[in-house]
Amino acid sequence: MEFNNLIDLSLTQLSGQTSQPPWTYNKDMNTYSNVIISDNIPILLKTSQNNINSFNLEYEIPKTIDESVVNKKKIEKSIKEEIIKIYDLDFDLDKFYKFLKDDEKLSPTCDYSKGLRLFRSVDPFEAIISSISSSNNSIKRWTTSIIKLKKIWGDEFEFPSGKYYRFPPSEILFDAYEDNLEEYEAEGRQMEIECYTHNLKSCGFGYRVPYIKDASEIFTLECDYNDFFNMSYEQAYDEIIKIKGVGPKVADCILLYGFGFMEAFPSDVWIKRIVSYLYFDNNPDISIKELREFGMDTFGKYAGYVQLYLFNYGRTSGLFDKLTSK
Repeated sequence: MEFNNLIDLSLTQLSGQTSQPPWTYNKDMNTYSNVIISDNIPILLKTSQNNINSFNLEYEIPKTIDESVVNKKKIEKSIKEEIIKIYDLDFDLDKFYKFLKDDEKLSPTCDYSKGLRLFRSVDPFEAIISSISSSNNSIKRWTTSIIKLKKIWGDEFEFPSGKYYRFPPSEILFDAYEDNLEEYEAEGRQMEIECYTHNLKSCGFGYRVPYIKDASEIFTLECDYNDFFNMSYEQAYDEIIKIKGVGPKVADCILLYGFGFMEAFPSDVWIKRIVSYLYFDNNPDISIKELREFGMDTFGKYAGYVQLYLFNYGRTSGLFDKLTSK
């Protein structure tokens, strides 16, 4: 299956978006792979790319499923729809680049981010937990934590290419142990406490564990995340911000990467530095709240993408190093 769209798969996967960790990379095959569920069948998607204007996709079904009973036409239609959503292929990058180049301050971001697209989550709940996990955390640490979580609580599938894991639903994490002490007590103290590692703290989530538990409780007992697709940005923001530990930046990450609210403008200290440098003469008194409002008002429907391109520009051009050394 071929997709003829401008996209840099590697850049999109590795740009630090909090929708999910990068998909499993196979260096020998140059593929990025992940699992989706289509028609109640686990499907392993394997994407590869030789040029920035197109990419290829192959897929596998589990070894335990007889291919003769699979409706391939239905499966492939579902795969195509899912890939278009995940990589935001309906978004017109050429129009966006014109928008960037019309602003001399944004124009340089094009040179560092050609083919960078929004990397939407396979599962919005994964984006919720990933975004919470990313707060005050490095990309490497939070992605490692999410991968560990999937291996402990996610469904495991055996494909011809190997074992892959699905992100667990909220009800599974709602019942998960918070730390090794809770696990130790619940399991009857059968081993030394250090031996208990099937808990959220052992995955490296640190102080964020209660926030993950709160989000899991909310989406298990109180609301369905699918309802967010029918809300306005303001309604969705007001609901997401209710989760313990979720501030404006994490809320906007969830809305952008998990639900595709393009007007969201996730703003943290890094975005503050670069936007202040470009638009406010390095004014240190600009607040995160003012910055977020500036981004949403100024960039409108492109706010989410502008934030993505600014962040990538800052970290790959050396600008962040320059701004933090002052």
